[in-house]
Amino acid sequence: MTNSIEELEQQDVIFITGSNPTEAHPVIGARIRQARQRGAKLIVADPRRIELANEAEIFLQIRPGTNIALYNSMMNVILEEGLEDRAYIQEKCEGFDELAATVKEYTPEKSAKICGVSAEEIRKAARMYATAKKAGIYYCLGVTEFSTGVQGVMTLSNLALTVGKVGKESCGVNPIRGQNNVQGACDMGALPGDFPGYQKVANEAVIEKFKKAWGKDELSGKPGLMTPEMMSESGGKIKMLYIFGENPMIADPDINHVRKCLGKLDFLVVQDIFLTETAELADVVLPAACFAEKDGTFTNTERRVQRVRKAVEPPGQAKEDWKIISELSRRLGYENKFTNAREIMDEIASVAPSYGGIDYDRLENIEGLQWPCPTKDHGGTRFLHASQFARAGGKALFKPTVFTEPKEMPDAEYPFILSTGRNLYHYNAPSMTGKSDGINKLAGTSYIEISPNDAERLGIKDQEKVKVSSRRGELTTKARILDILKDGVVFMTFHYADGAANLLTNNALDDISKTPEYKACACKIEKIGA
Repeated sequence: MTNSIEELEQQDVIFITGSNPTEAHPVIGARIRQARQRGAKLIVADPRRIELANEAEIFLQIRPGTNIALYNSMMNVILEEGLEDRAYIQEKCEGFDELAATVKEYTPEKSAKICGVSAEEIRKAARMYATAKKAGIYYCLGVTEFSTGVQGVMTLSNLALTVGKVGKESCGVNPIRGQNNVQGACDMGALPGDFPGYQKVANEAVIEKFKKAWGKDELSGKPGLMTPEMMSESGGKIKMLYIFGENPMIADPDINHVRKCLGKLDFLVVQDIFLTETAELADVVLPAACFAEKDGTFTNTERRVQRVRKAVEPPGQAKEDWKIISELSRRLGYENKFTNAREIMDEIASVAPSYGGIDYDRLENIEGLQWPCPTKDHGGTRFLHASQFARAGGKALFKPTVFTEPKEMPDAEYPFILSTGRNLYHYNAPSMTGKSDGINKLAGTSYIEISPNDAERLGIKDQEKVKVSSRRGELTTKARILDILKDGVVFMTFHYADGAANLLTNNALDDISKTPEYKACACKIEKIGA
């Protein structure tokens, strides 16, 4: 997030797009509702009528995958009506003329047809966002999990820059992270092209730095593969996978493809706190400690580094993750000096500049520090880009984008477009929440949401079993008939092994991020026994 969660309290307008905060991110969802009670206005753009849509001044119920057309159209209105921040653009940005030429084509009337919403509502949303003194954009996987996900994020950034709402308090472009330490994992180099601190593996100076820090004569300067690419290479270039705290047999798209890929491996290791569906396929399972059984830090969605303290000892043979990895490292020939998590944090501070001023002593009695925090006397950073942008030359770059449809669209055989997401009760796969009897009594089985008109046309009643199929697989689940979806659009959560939505989803990838297109695939629904 460019800004902090607490800055929601001062915002005049909150633009929520491709996110369902009250269910998927309930802490932030509660903050948004509190801001609403204090007078903030809401704009919501989503294919489903989520709870916050009922409280919004403007709700744009767009077709899945049409985000870019909407954002470009909002910029079209802003430029046509002279609502842009010209002084900000001239001082802090580059590439504006190219952007203006691109968005000129996206009139509200044109984008209204693409998105399935009113042209006048697009105009209202653009004016409300542009004229607010303090307005923030909040988005999540409903923007990124498309084959054009990176372009979607770039377009949101273009929108915020056009009205000068980046680098200012209570504004910004704010991705809401889907898990508690996704930000921290990325910060630590859990990306195939980065060392810790987003230092690029292809940079010779960076390679030399880490060779010295780690006592190595050689380090590869070649970026690795993203998860979907690793799956596709299984049995070929890749003979062995070590899966750590992840459950691709539920969470990855096209599960039948995932199962085949894992089956081609010579050796599969899974490190997790439970015997997940993926761990059941492993040659070796390494039992790990959960959050309450280890010391360390988590870095949350607002870049806040927070201490985690061991409350109980790990059961049985379970060990903290760092101990497992250190033991494996030593047995594979690389010795390290770590005896506790504190020492690891000190190394992080020594090699990752944004963490340079963070250590356990500083974190001991506070709620955390937000990076960048480069020195021990630095107080952390509440919002980014206040003085200049982190790009060479200090200026932001507009990146014009054009709308393209999702890779797979409905047709005569598969007439519905399926989108996926979370519900309030479960957490991802759900390796942890699925073990709770209380949660399972509330939300223990899979379902598919269908509009009343579509259900009536198919002769399907509420809670009736149906078969859902795509070009990749099929499943049986229960129908929920709800008036929160437009006709032709259906929705499933991906939490459940019984009726796993990712049996259906498309593994088409974004060209840059390699993120799969979870949020749009073609499917058909059949009444069981019809």
